[in-house]
Amino acid sequence: MKNKKEKTEPVKSQKQKKEKGSKLSRFFNRFSAVITKATGSAYAFIIAVVVIIIWGISGPIFKFSDTWQLVINTGTTIITFLMVFIIQHSQNKDQVALQLKLNELIAASHASNKLISVEDLTDEELELMKKFYEHLSGLSKKEKQNRMHSIDEEDDEEIEDEIEDEDEENEDEEEATKKNNSEKNNNESKETKEHEESKK
Repeated sequence: MKNKKEKTEPVKSQKQKKEKGSKLSRFFNRFSAVITKATGSAYAFIIAVVVIIIWGISGPIFKFSDTWQLVINTGTTIITFLMVFIIQHSQNKDQVALQLKLNELIAASHASNKLISVEDLTDEELELMKKFYEHLSGLSKKEKQNRMHSIDEEDDEEIEDEIEDEDEENEDEEEATKKNNSEKNNNESKETKEHEESKK
């Protein structure tokens, strides 16, 4: 009997902690939703403008003292500091909800499931994927028939070779433009030197 009680006690404590955590998160979700809606309305902007006008008009009454300036500075700093966390929480929640909706659309359609966890990729991997989609857009323009392309074609060796060739061509063009610019700058510098010497 004692062993059963000892086992049930930590389970109850864990459930109580989860309930407390869920209540706190629900309260904060509702609170942040109400605050973000209220502060994003036109009425909130009008109230803020009225407060600033009242504060400016009251300046001569308080002789523009340090306490008069400290009131607005302290109030705006506290409000801004708290709003950062509230806005960030609402943005994180909206981003997760939007990502889940997109994941469901991808999973339910004929699109590639590789894109479901695309937000977890590194910047370099995202850049490679961007180049691949640019290559697919080029292919669709060249093709007479509007054939569907997908990220699943990424494993195709021919497409990989074409992307590498395009990257090399772009690098060659950049190098050629750099050389032309350097030659132009050298010629201009020589002309300016010759012009100065002729004046002397």
